[in-house]
Amino acid sequence: MHTHAKTLLPGTALLLVTLAIISLATGDIHLTPSQLWDGLLHNNTGNDATLAINILWGMRIPRLIVTLLSGAALASSGLIMQAFFRNSLASPGLIGVSAGATTGAVCIIALGLTTQSLFLLPAAAIAGAFASTLLVMTLARHGTSTERLLLSGVALNAMLGAVTSYILSDSILSHERNAQIIFWLLGGLENRTWEHVVVATPILLAAILLCPLGRPMDLLSLGTAEAQSLGVDVKRLQRHLLILSTILTALATAVVGTVGFVGLIVPHILRLLAGAEHRLLIPLSLLAGATFMLACDIASHFASNLRIGIVTAIIGGPFFLWLLQKK
Repeated sequence: MHTHAKTLLPGTALLLVTLAIISLATGDIHLTPSQLWDGLLHNNTGNDATLAINILWGMRIPRLIVTLLSGAALASSGLIMQAFFRNSLASPGLIGVSAGATTGAVCIIALGLTTQSLFLLPAAAIAGAFASTLLVMTLARHGTSTERLLLSGVALNAMLGAVTSYILSDSILSHERNAQIIFWLLGGLENRTWEHVVVATPILLAAILLCPLGRPMDLLSLGTAEAQSLGVDVKRLQRHLLILSTILTALATAVVGTVGFVGLIVPHILRLLAGAEHRLLIPLSLLAGATFMLACDIASHFASNLRIGIVTAIIGGPFFLWLLQKK
């Protein structure tokens, strides 16, 4: 473990709280510290306080929670994928899990079923994510080398992208449904409500189930034979990791659309700063993923409300190229 690794958890937590306060206070209508305090505590002492309460509890707090949960989900999912494949370039976006979740969500939107049930969209996203995961595992069944994974992911992303493009180009779709589909393709945090918070809440359960797996993930990084010899049920562990990663990615996609690079950037930075011990990396990835996503959301405010998926791509693209150059 790196010498300063133990300071990362409290440091990241402090940064997260600071950014959360900035996020709640800024926007189209800026809130003063007193307005923010009154709004959070429901101190309804005047028109300003009433406005602050409505802004915070009606819009900004649900958006903040969705941002934090989705960021934590994407980062921890990327960490799982890298441990599963023992490959530093593996991530949900690169191997098609995010595209599968998006395609599932797009199909439900195109069919006009999103108004019938709150849970149809995340269910479709999870189904699409699992289908794409199984497919990429089949395509890469002869090995999990970087080249094979990337090629399988490129092929799968192209196929799923074609399906999504076909649905989007269908002239039968209404303008409203087309707009919804474009929202998922670009990723966005606008107009997030408490209903989206409900959809994203199972991310907390998945995170709780992930935390005890740090030690087995450390052993798995030594190799499947070594882990097996040290008492790890490798197949069971891999199955659990794959399920957790897919669910985390699908739920994040269901509430914010396609947001790339988070699962690649955050685990890599954490490995550089904290080393390779998963018992520390798991809680760190949850915190740092939420922090990174929130920072990108705040940055989007100051860039004329640029979509969150575009912001993460602007940051993640150069980072990925740097990573390839280093490799």
